[in-house]
Amino acid sequence: MPPPPFPPPPPPARSSPRPPPRCLPDFVDLVDHVKPAVVSITVKMRGDAAAEMGADEGQGIPTPFGMMRPDGRQHARARAVEARGSGFIIDADGTIVTNNHVVENATSVSVTLDDGTELPATVIGRDPRTDIAVLRVKSSAKLPYIELGNSAQVRPGQWVVAMGNPFGLGGTVTAGIVSARGRDIGSGPYDDFIQIDAPINRGNSGGPLFTQDGHVIGINTAILSPSGGSIGIGFAIPADMVRTVVAQLQKDGHVTRGYLGVESQPVNAALATALHLPTGNGDAGNGALVATVEADSPAAKAGMQPGDVIRAVNGKPVTTPRDLAIDVAAVRPGEQAKFDIVRDGKSDNLTATVVALPTTRTASNEEESSTTRHARVGLSLAPLSPELRDRLDVPAATRGVVVAEVQNGSPAELAGIRQGDVIVGVGNHPVGDVAETTAAIRKAAGGASSMALRVLRDGHAGFVALDLTKSPDAKG
Repeated sequence: MPPPPFPPPPPPARSSPRPPPRCLPDFVDLVDHVKPAVVSITVKMRGDAAAEMGADEGQGIPTPFGMMRPDGRQHARARAVEARGSGFIIDADGTIVTNNHVVENATSVSVTLDDGTELPATVIGRDPRTDIAVLRVKSSAKLPYIELGNSAQVRPGQWVVAMGNPFGLGGTVTAGIVSARGRDIGSGPYDDFIQIDAPINRGNSGGPLFTQDGHVIGINTAILSPSGGSIGIGFAIPADMVRTVVAQLQKDGHVTRGYLGVESQPVNAALATALHLPTGNGDAGNGALVATVEADSPAAKAGMQPGDVIRAVNGKPVTTPRDLAIDVAAVRPGEQAKFDIVRDGKSDNLTATVVALPTTRTASNEEESSTTRHARVGLSLAPLSPELRDRLDVPAATRGVVVAEVQNGSPAELAGIRQGDVIVGVGNHPVGDVAETTAAIRKAAGGASSMALRVLRDGHAGFVALDLTKSPDAKG
């Protein structure tokens, strides 16, 4: 008999279908939607102005990166050069928003649209304080535009897309997330930046920052970089501020802000103790401490005094001097504002009629015994003579005494007081000559663990807290 046949091979195992590849979300549709409204800006400027714009290159501090790299060489200071930045169209009639520093030194400005069309542009308004400028171009056709969104709703971790003209490479798109909100980078009194990690570089200045709904939530303005290139720390002006400033620039060509007439400083725990401020419920570090009140200002007329701590403006909490500056600037000149304050440890409120912020400020001018030493504090005081006024550039109307000597290791030295400072107040009380200051210091220091002096230095007055528990043993 023939051998039995080999059994047939088993049928191949049935493979289960592979799942489709998982794709990461992208921004293609968003970019297609907004890109036609983003423009490149070319600025012609004098060579010396262009050279000045590169002065901060390489510094590891936040600087406007769209201070764009000039096409001409910087040693050619006498001839005109070109520089480039970014912007975006906000209405069909050709209104364009960009940074002030992109156009402030311009002798002429032109705009290149996404389709390559080049149009001359007119600067209709600039606001150096917020670094915002508005341009206008004329076109025979209605132009594509994008809308400003609500930056107050932006949250850290949210996806954002930046567009612009870095290094002249127009139409560049980068993406990242919101890193933080409310950043103060020391560029001005109204700093309130959105921090992002989307890569942006020189030439991105003035370009828009989008969320995924296609609305602009900021203008890309500055970077923190030791090298001049992106390291993932960029800053954008929030759209809510842009909207307010642009509306005024379109209407008047300039921005009018409210003005109170005070200089203020942060409140720290030492100052809170020295000025007898409430420290419960986390209040010790909140508020703006009034350091100076200008004569005949709205603050002076309302009865505000140095040493007052402003805790709210029209019911809106104030936690820092920057909050105060922004809140007061938002009040229309001629309108009244209510200020919640703390004075000598007690809560109170004042009402001031805010006026328009002056473009320049003037100081009024007046004046003043032998050097006196205060051993527990560590200071030697001298009268503010005419010669010292001239040398220290102290206005004639300023009353006070000069710090002639600071004892090593004393509370005054540890607090940062130095020779040449002018003491104009002890605690909340102004002082004049040496005798008056001496009496005020003795009274404030008697049995206290801390005291505050109001000190004038380089034209600016501020409170300094002294820890009297660290008095030197030496007697003066």
